[in-house]
Amino acid sequence: MSCVGTQPPTIDEWEKYEYLHWERLATKPGITGMWQVSGRSKITDFEEVVRLDTEYITNWTPGLDLKILLKTIGVLLSRRGAM
Repeated sequence: MSCVGTQPPTIDEWEKYEYLHWERLATKPGITGMWQVSGRSKITDFEEVVRLDTEYITNWTPGLDLKILLKTIGVLLSRRGAM
């Protein structure tokens, strides 16, 4: 597991996987990522989670990781999207 990456798939998500979802597994899962800084528990649609992870994989740069890390701190402090 890395600091920033895709969200690890849950068992129920794994059961929904189709061929197009496999790209999501192209990188190591992360402690934080696009899902965490884009709404967390407010995003319940599986396809939206996959879209965010695919966007991360496609647009990855060290700068994007840094941006996500900084946003994660802000999200944690503000508790946005927490249940």
